[in-house]
Amino acid sequence: MSVSLETLAAGLASGDLVPYLGPGALAGAVDPQTGEPIPADSDSLILAMNNGQPMSKRLMWEFPRAAMNVELKRGRGAIHRFLNTTYAERTWTRSPLHDWLAHIQPPYVIDINRDLQLQDSYAGRPHTLIRGIARTGGTDYRFRIHAYDGACYSEVDQAAVDPALPILFKPMGSPRPDATYIASDADYVDYLTELMGGFAIPGFVKALRTGKQYVFLGLRLLRDTERMVLSDMTYGAGTPTGWALIPEPTDKERRFCDKRGIEILQADIDDLLAVGAQ
Repeated sequence: MSVSLETLAAGLASGDLVPYLGPGALAGAVDPQTGEPIPADSDSLILAMNNGQPMSKRLMWEFPRAAMNVELKRGRGAIHRFLNTTYAERTWTRSPLHDWLAHIQPPYVIDINRDLQLQDSYAGRPHTLIRGIARTGGTDYRFRIHAYDGACYSEVDQAAVDPALPILFKPMGSPRPDATYIASDADYVDYLTELMGGFAIPGFVKALRTGKQYVFLGLRLLRDTERMVLSDMTYGAGTPTGWALIPEPTDKERRFCDKRGIEILQADIDDLLAVGAQ
């Protein structure tokens, strides 16, 4: 390893490194009544969406594929209702990583989950929220921007964003202040097309991200959709692009990370939090 966990923790705390959160960032968040873990990764989301029952092997490969199947049968609204029920209407305990992020409050965070824990971490501080949108008319862009004043959100144009405020970028959406999600295959096709074309990232973020380095937390790099989102979200990164905490990386993950200039640390979030607490 060219860098230690202590160095990464210090870089995240200082704001020099950008946290990039995958499903594993929610490890430890559970329903306080039942102890059920919050659905976050692909398999758990599919099972939760299908009343605890597995779908066919083809559909179980990836949540967007399963969500597309449900959308075709029951409509796009069924997916949004499921995600709203899961992330806005149910109560979950806080994940240890989000508690730490709430303490250090980095100036720029990318979170590909659809829950509210990151937004809750900044609930007492003004910030800028960016969320992805798809399959919508009336705009060339595939994002919405909301300014949070410490009490409520209001939608703003990118020219009105205060560059001094922390930026929370949730490309796959969230239920607050209103529900918007990238979920099904059709959503991803539209969103990724515009992401690659430069229309899914505001101009001020494009300027901010130049030369940035990232720490990928709770993210397995086995599926093409997550890999494509990562590649475009981190365009213009420094050298190396960043560091991924993957305890037992596969050969496929090693090849991808090597291609993208990402160094793998065979460690997990708990290891990072242990040194961060010091």
